[in-house]
Amino acid sequence: MPFASVYPHYVTKVERKGRTRADLHAALRWLTGMDEERLMHHVAAGTTFADLYAAARVPAAAADITGMICGYRVESIEDPFMKFVRQMDKLVDDLASGKKKTLRLIGAM
Repeated sequence: MPFASVYPHYVTKVERKGRTRADLHAALRWLTGMDEERLMHHVAAGTTFADLYAAARVPAAAADITGMICGYRVESIEDPFMKFVRQMDKLVDDLASGKKKTLRLIGAM
């Protein structure tokens, strides 16, 4: 699945909850280890989640992303790729909700 097909939904979710696209980008840059230009290249190029994961430098602190998303407990997922995808979903959900733990984690507080 292309990351670009989900990205607009992430933008809509965070903006609907009063956050900005810049907040979203900060979270995605933190999780992927990419700068703004590289991240937007992946959106424009239609990069799949698998290719985005392959190019990412996921920080060790991503292990601190915990909780339920889509019926899965993020910290219990063993497959590294699926964990990355669910961590991204959870990170966006928590950002949109303004969860302080997540905001501190990504340095947005």
